[in-house]
Amino acid sequence: MSVEQTENRKTDRATAGVVDAVRVVTLGCRLNSFESEIIRDHARSGNSTVNKNRGRETVVINTCAVTAEAERQGRQVIRRLRRESPRARIVVTGCAAQLSPGTYTAMPEVDRVLGNTEKLDPARFLARDMEIGAPVAVSHITTVREMAPHLVSGFEGRSRAFLQVQQGCDRDCTFCIIPAVRGSSRSIPLGRIVAQARILAANGYQEFVLTGVDLASYGDDLARGVTLGSTVRRLLAQVPEISRLRLSSLDLARFDEDLLSLIAAEPRMMPHLHLSLQAGDDMILRRMKRRHSRDQALDLCRALRRLRPGIVFGADLIAGFPTETASMFENTLSFVEECGLTYLHVFPFSPRPGTAAARMPQLAKSTRKERAARLREAGKAALNCYLGSLVGSHVAVLVERPGWGHSETFAPVRLEGEAPKGRIVHARVTGVSAAADDGELVAKVTSVSGAETFPGEAAA
Repeated sequence: MSVEQTENRKTDRATAGVVDAVRVVTLGCRLNSFESEIIRDHARSGNSTVNKNRGRETVVINTCAVTAEAERQGRQVIRRLRRESPRARIVVTGCAAQLSPGTYTAMPEVDRVLGNTEKLDPARFLARDMEIGAPVAVSHITTVREMAPHLVSGFEGRSRAFLQVQQGCDRDCTFCIIPAVRGSSRSIPLGRIVAQARILAANGYQEFVLTGVDLASYGDDLARGVTLGSTVRRLLAQVPEISRLRLSSLDLARFDEDLLSLIAAEPRMMPHLHLSLQAGDDMILRRMKRRHSRDQALDLCRALRRLRPGIVFGADLIAGFPTETASMFENTLSFVEECGLTYLHVFPFSPRPGTAAARMPQLAKSTRKERAARLREAGKAALNCYLGSLVGSHVAVLVERPGWGHSETFAPVRLEGEAPKGRIVHARVTGVSAAADDGELVAKVTSVSGAETFPGEAAA
């Protein structure tokens, strides 16, 4: 799971002569990004605190708890925002708030703390509740079994749409805190997924990312025979406006036949998968309580390449897991090349409170950092090798900001020529940029396709 930070500001003019603002700062995963859009919709509704508290900005920080570093970054952001906006109302929510609400109520910069359930409740953003409601509202999310329907019209500043299909996780990986802060696995029925996709497509989005905590468990709580693959097949059939579809992180243990056949033959399925691998050593995988072995991961990647030649893989890897010996780490390092991984998300092991791995014998922090650095170097070399292989080829790029975007295989591309944001452009790769830290292609635009409307403009 990657950590990213975005800040977006939306004004609301429902009160004549007054422009108040709500700002949502998103830390963490794609699911947080989707939920931040729900928060924005609630906050700028007609009865929201934004409209009732003239002249006072509300800042909502949607936090991440995947690592201790993510939590530390969140606290830094809170303090910075208070310095920048001393009169603002600061509301902290998200996974870190769900995990440790007391940490944030103790911060003098914070006015209110909301849990992961509460942040999606529109009543929490009414002026009256914001003024007289409890300063802390964090319920036990592990008891939640249903999902309230939420539809969003777009993603502020983004060309790619996130489409939530699942929430929570029933797995018990020894290193992971996410089940404690996201609750049990819950699937969104197809009808609601289709309705959301149609809204986003009508507003100009061409590329979608199916998002959840544990996508592979999709359908376990629905009717018999419902799987991620069968749902994706029906989604693509019912929403032909989807030009490009990606899947967020996938567990290797649950690739159903429908999903495999779509990867093989459906051109709208992008030839890029991000796999939740975590390690390349069997003993460490067992101690993590992962559901696959090293050989199973290698076999799956080989099988997927046979089905879809040219497919590219990304992966999450943890460096310095408790009890990891030098030889175990070398197995993970060699696994990067053997598996043919191109995009690596590397995390030094971070003990999470209450997890089994936090009670295991720990490696020195310096060892964890050194191993993470070596994995990142291996990932950088693999990426640059892959990018070099694309020189002279033609790519289709979703333009995400002026002159820059990602290809079908998620290669970063710097574009020369007309490249309107939100559109898919076709370009010829002329080289690899030496200026980018992690490497990126340089490509000359040859043609532009897609709707004239930038994502989100149709809803304005």
